Amino acid sequence: MYVKVRVISGSKKEEVIVEKPNYFKIFVHEKAKQNLANKRILEIIAKQYNVLPKQVRIINGHHSPSKLLSVDV
Repeated sequence: MYVKVRVISGSKKEEVIVEKPNYFKIFVHEKAKQNLANKRILEIIAKQYNVLPKQVRIINGHHSPSKLLSVDV
């Protein structure tokens, strides 16, 4: 399954907003440096779909706020 994510890193509070089915806007504390925000995004999406973080991969958008993720359910 594919999931689209819009990431806002460096936020004061962590929040997940479901804008449409399989489209999320996610605010995370971590900065976009050293892949910290990407790792946190994978953890959050894994929790949303009740899978392990290793079952979520970034397909497109490693260096962009807009990402396409693959979730193995």
